[in-house]
Amino acid sequence: MKIVVNGVDGNFGSLVADYILDLVSMDDLVFTAPKLDKLDKYKEMGIKVAQANFNDVEGLEKIFNNADKVLLISMPFVGEKRRTAHKNAVDACVRANAKQIVYTSVLSAAHPFNPSIENVDHSYTEAIIQNSPLDYIFLRNSLFVEAFTSDYLRAVEANETTISKNMGDGRVWFISRKDCAYAAACALNNKLLHRAVLNINGKDPLSYADFLKIGNKATGNHITYTKLTDEQLYEYFDSIGVPRNTDGDFSKSPIQATSEGMVTFGTTVTEGYLDVPVSDFSSLTGRKPLSIEYVFDHVEDYLLGDRHPTED
Repeated sequence: MKIVVNGVDGNFGSLVADYILDLVSMDDLVFTAPKLDKLDKYKEMGIKVAQANFNDVEGLEKIFNNADKVLLISMPFVGEKRRTAHKNAVDACVRANAKQIVYTSVLSAAHPFNPSIENVDHSYTEAIIQNSPLDYIFLRNSLFVEAFTSDYLRAVEANETTISKNMGDGRVWFISRKDCAYAAACALNNKLLHRAVLNINGKDPLSYADFLKIGNKATGNHITYTKLTDEQLYEYFDSIGVPRNTDGDFSKSPIQATSEGMVTFGTTVTEGYLDVPVSDFSSLTGRKPLSIEYVFDHVEDYLLGDRHPTED
């Protein structure tokens, strides 16, 4: 077997790397990152490593050569740059005679009316993979709860009494990034799934008001929910210095995510596109996803961490 795990220097990829070492032989693995120095600890462990530049199809082709599985973690930037990087990875897999690509997508990625700006990239990537000779597993992840626990604690530390969002009363099956990374590791270890589309959902459907109730009960705080329209939320993010897209300056932003991504995801929630009552998490991984109650009881272990919204 040859299993290529890309992006092991990132928050998600590093978790996949940790989990997969418990599932498959180290001899079957190739770990990649954009910079070689980020791979030193894996190299010292005896794992094969490679520097992956997603703007270099020929370089990727050499890394992916005859791979049984290649993990493509959605890039942390949005728009044409991400679509180009994803296409380069898919093209390299085809040219390298790779067998299967595992792609981290999002719920409702193929829905034609999904309003999320990020969904454009995911639906595009799914489509080019499906129209290639590659076998595939799409992991359509729900929203990472870490983004919301981090925002909750930010509000607490800033002595704010309310959090403003445009999620209406829509429901989300919030899931931990750790659970999604474990699901990716399990998919890389699975030889039975072919041309599969899996929904990776959390334990329960929750509105944002429900989420705050759980957080308040666990922490003893009393944060309330202020419902905003899309335009009101854009104005709020602009006022506190959150960039609208990944080309912006994040150095002074209190939130390491784009307002465009967050606002359109909020619209997606409001309109019900993330309330998908079907999950393949347990059948893939053999265990239940973590509850939001558990996450808040161990909240320091479930925060967003450093985000890298550009190629650097």
